[in-house]
Amino acid sequence: MSRSLESKVALREELEQELRDSQMVMVVDFTGLSVAEITALRRKLRPIGATARVTKNTIMKKAIGDQVKWQPIETFLKGPSVCLFVRGDIGETLKNYQAFAKEVKKTELRGGVFDGRAFAPDQIKAVAELPPREVLLAKILGILNNVPSRLAGTVNEVPASVARSINEVPASLARAVKAMQEKQSEG
Repeated sequence: MSRSLESKVALREELEQELRDSQMVMVVDFTGLSVAEITALRRKLRPIGATARVTKNTIMKKAIGDQVKWQPIETFLKGPSVCLFVRGDIGETLKNYQAFAKEVKKTELRGGVFDGRAFAPDQIKAVAELPPREVLLAKILGILNNVPSRLAGTVNEVPASVARSINEVPASLARAVKAMQEKQSEG
């Protein structure tokens, strides 16, 4: 194998590993970005568990290969591409990218792939506006904790209601007997 072929095979294998480790991949047009700006983007993403890789589209397409989950990425691989491999919080990654894009004003999000589906930039932005995962989990737990207490209140109310009804029967019976006696004594 030639030296360049070996490096391309190694790069493809690295990309395959990145894809296996990622839950989402976003594709960004990096036309006009300098090496320093791409390095700044990488530094912004690293602390939150995401990586930015400049890739040749043909090598990325080969890395996708038979992985059906990632094949929709091909629709975004046109022109100079930076792939953002997201391992952590998707919303946090997008927010950091958006902050970077606002600073440099030279880049554009083409789209992304999550769970085998392609997402347009506006759909990805909608995901970024969701509360963080921890907040969503806390809300779900709050709802789940509320259900048993409501159920317990309802279940406890049934016997109490039956007991009140049973206690009411003798009083109602006594009123009925008294009313019948009064009616007989009048008549």
